[in-house]
Amino acid sequence: MAKRYWLLKSEPEVFSFEDLARSKDRTTPWEGVRNYQARNLLRDEVRRGDGILFYHSNAAPPAVVGTASVVREAYPDPHQFDRRSPYHDPGSDPANPRWVAIDVRYGRAFPRPVPLPLLRGTPELAGMALLRKGNRLSVQHVSAEEWKAILRLGGVSVR
Repeated sequence: MAKRYWLLKSEPEVFSFEDLARSKDRTTPWEGVRNYQARNLLRDEVRRGDGILFYHSNAAPPAVVGTASVVREAYPDPHQFDRRSPYHDPGSDPANPRWVAIDVRYGRAFPRPVPLPLLRGTPELAGMALLRKGNRLSVQHVSAEEWKAILRLGGVSVR
């Protein structure tokens, strides 16, 4: 299967791109996804080696700030079984876990973050899932063309 691209949203006050850069081996589990549609994407479509655009949501302004990659495919999110975790799900069964996590590794920070207004004003991105009204998913597919356009906007040369 060809490499795919994804946009993952994170609130920087909860977990920022800089936090990912400071993580052990610059790698961390992407856990706590509690939306069925986003879970299905992580479980069924996201694959090792796929590219990630890291998006700071709930920021002023929201922006794509860098890239990462998937280094481990979907596995049961351990927080769903941890009673002390804010991501605990008492209805999830260890024999049939409801929620998954993936592991992501820091790629590179953009020389220039790509803010939401610039994304909205870029014709090549007119069909991007992030820009569709009402689309609030924390995991979204990104086309290869959108990936390249956003890298260019962020100051990264594209081959």
